[in-house]
Amino acid sequence: MKAILQRYATPFITGLFLVSLISGIALFFHVGNGVFNEMHEWLSIALILPFALHVWRNWRPMTHYLERLPMTLTLLVSTGAAVAMAWPSSEGRSSGPPQIAFSRQIIANTAGEIAPLLGLTSESLVETLKARGFAAAAPDMALIEIATKSGKNESQLVRALLPGQP
Repeated sequence: MKAILQRYATPFITGLFLVSLISGIALFFHVGNGVFNEMHEWLSIALILPFALHVWRNWRPMTHYLERLPMTLTLLVSTGAAVAMAWPSSEGRSSGPPQIAFSRQIIANTAGEIAPLLGLTSESLVETLKARGFAAAAPDMALIEIATKSGKNESQLVRALLPGQP
């Protein structure tokens, strides 16, 4: 079993990395987000085991890399880049595609303010939200607050606001 794991660790890293690379590029350019997002997340998790096996199998050469400046410098630069990308923006910008930022701006308004945009009265919007599981719905409450108090997330809220959705 050990020989099989060692034999397949690097090929699995290569295959999963290529999938992660392609799906990551597609996500960056906002192409096929629905298809690539879950694939990218799950296969990145699956990459952990082959990576661990690869490091385990190549531990001795890895320790030689760790003793030298290029590996230390590369790990520091990579960590710094990750922290810089993950750090909340001091400008208060929303992360993600503009349509997500726009959606967040919209759902920050009350049901009463949004209802006319959907061709509804505030009462009918509240009834619709309640029928779709948003028990805390009220005309004077922000939509995101309705979702939070109802134990739902932004995606479920937006889906519930779309016509013809269950």
